[in-house]
Amino acid sequence: MRKATSPIRVLVVDDSALMRKLIPQLIAHDPEIEVVATAIDGEFALRKIEELKPDVVTLDLEMPRMDGIEVLRTIMRQQPNPLPIVVVSAHTHEGASLTFKALHMGAFDFIAKPQDVLGDAMDETAHELVAKIKAAAASPAERRRPRPLPQPPMVRAALPDNARAFTPVPPAKVIAIGISTGGPNTLEYVLAHLPADFPGAIVVVQHMPAGFTEAFARRLSEACPLEVREAKSGDQLSAGRVLIAPGNRHMRVRRSLQGGLVTLSDEERVNGHRPSVDVLFESVSQEFGAEAIGVLMTGMGEDGAEGLGRLRRTGAFTIAQDEESCVVFGMPRVAIERGYVSRIVSLESMAAVLAAHCPPNRPLPQGEADNERPAGHV
Repeated sequence: MRKATSPIRVLVVDDSALMRKLIPQLIAHDPEIEVVATAIDGEFALRKIEELKPDVVTLDLEMPRMDGIEVLRTIMRQQPNPLPIVVVSAHTHEGASLTFKALHMGAFDFIAKPQDVLGDAMDETAHELVAKIKAAAASPAERRRPRPLPQPPMVRAALPDNARAFTPVPPAKVIAIGISTGGPNTLEYVLAHLPADFPGAIVVVQHMPAGFTEAFARRLSEACPLEVREAKSGDQLSAGRVLIAPGNRHMRVRRSLQGGLVTLSDEERVNGHRPSVDVLFESVSQEFGAEAIGVLMTGMGEDGAEGLGRLRRTGAFTIAQDEESCVVFGMPRVAIERGYVSRIVSLESMAAVLAAHCPPNRPLPQGEADNERPAGHV
């Protein structure tokens, strides 16, 4: 076991010579991290893991001989404490699909491979990678293991947007969820336990880069009985529909004659994030107030904490995921410490609590005009 005062020892696994050089450079400035070796493929990686006993592995998934998925499968068989894995994923459809498979298998988190190694975004990539390596090293193994999902008989394959007939139904409540590190498996678990006739509309900000949220939404749609999709401007809030904020776009909601709608924007980052949970929560508090439920779940940092406080002040029921079930107890902890949380809920109980606080047969009233706000607006 690593001593608290010792550097975090990292093994970098990637078949690209450029990435094997670049990744150590990105994290070299942090004295709390030490790259102990690099590996060109999965076979070399497993040998170096056995020899060097690193604390964290950064893992490419598409490699010759033995790919990253097989490396991860081997590591996850280790008992009782498999190594934490941070996936370094390609910006491709196949890369996104493999990334969510890896997260489902037990990888801690992922970052997207930088597309422009000379661009201004490299400092941001370095900061993100360092933060995720540190969080991975500190995360207890039992919290990283994915929980088994139910096997509902009504689960259906995701269809293209233009192939699914969907008639919006006025929701009983608007449920706004903010989530980050550990979020893909956590959100999948909650949505898979909600009933097909769930009467609420759900809007989600999951911190995730552009190019990955569409594949994430499709995976969720395949795993749960609700309609899940990446949000587009103008999408209507509807009972039984889950809208995921696209990577690199802020998402807000507003009332209109047609009911609740989603709007997207490219404004500056908030709390270092786009999409930002605070941006979503602020708009939900303004538009729906006491007719909303705010949920802050596993993740690093404090994005969403102040927005959850605003939701509570406008009468919304506010929920934070408990420490024991969070992969990283960052965002919920901040909201709890600031007194913004109505109830602390375990992951196992989250779906039941949402269902209990979202009664059916009480659809929200539509707005009288696009610029009007509901009673109780602050």
